[in-house]
Amino acid sequence: MKAMILCAGLGTRLRPFTERWPKPALPLLGQPLFRYHLSVLRSAGVTAVGINTHHLPDVMAETARAECARVGLPLHVVHEPVIQGTGGGIRGLRDFLSDGDFLVFNGDILFPVDLRPVVAAHREAGAAATMVLLPMPENETYASVDLDARGQVRRIAGRGPGGEGLTPWHFTGVHVMSPRVFDFMTAQGPEDINRDVYVRMMAAGLSVRGEAVKAYWSDLGTPSRYLATVHDVLGGRVPLTGLGADSPFAEAPRGAGYFWAHATAQVDGQVEGPAYFEARSVVSRDARVGSSVAVGAGVRVAEGVRLERSVLLEGTALQPDESLVDTVAWGAHRVHAPR
Repeated sequence: MKAMILCAGLGTRLRPFTERWPKPALPLLGQPLFRYHLSVLRSAGVTAVGINTHHLPDVMAETARAECARVGLPLHVVHEPVIQGTGGGIRGLRDFLSDGDFLVFNGDILFPVDLRPVVAAHREAGAAATMVLLPMPENETYASVDLDARGQVRRIAGRGPGGEGLTPWHFTGVHVMSPRVFDFMTAQGPEDINRDVYVRMMAAGLSVRGEAVKAYWSDLGTPSRYLATVHDVLGGRVPLTGLGADSPFAEAPRGAGYFWAHATAQVDGQVEGPAYFEARSVVSRDARVGSSVAVGAGVRVAEGVRLERSVLLEGTALQPDESLVDTVAWGAHRVHAPR
């Protein structure tokens, strides 16, 4: 089975960090977010991966090549000089994906889910497409995917044939598709897979299904959501054991019961934890690291620094006695990101 990871987004809500990294390449506890996607897809039986690029294409392609080479997966890259949206992005990999059912995975989420039952249900139903769904998160305003009693999608973000007795669900950004979806795409130009392509398919009577799962899910599209995700992972609320060697904790064993540190990290200051220290990071003796803190590769936490619920990305330069709370930092940038 093949898969596509959508990697062309601009990441405007995550600036300035996306001036350095496309969202799927953004570091999350010592490794690019892309590595988590590959782990989930490999567990589902994927044997080849394609991506589309637009924003910082060389960085994205280099990251994807390194991660795919690391686990021995072939990679197919298509560049979009003009961004094509989710539907147009998938259309750009038509030649790569058209030989059977395939998975599509949003590049800016953390979603450690077992997709094997979803793929099996998709095939058993003979669906043209299956959308992976969750209950609507509390206090969120995501556009809903509305299902009928048979699990058929009848409306997406208010579009579609509709019907009576529909139940709203939250779309995770993951699909299983058959090559029939390509027959309902325009020949060129940007379009959305959900609001455009699937709506045409439903109008033509094809089966677009919804499959609900139980799993942790987070959209890392803003600094606050990125920081909240780190908080959840360090707090043990994200089951990453299924990732095996792809877990961020595989190379950073637990230290003294309350933090994880790479073997080359030097942690001399006071650590409350939970905290995570990447390779070559240094915490000076007089520094204090509170709860839910991640210190990036090569970052030096200088004397007198105080950290609480913050992430220091690689390349962060801290000043002595600096204090950061609810902050994502990179270089000289400090983005306050309260939950």
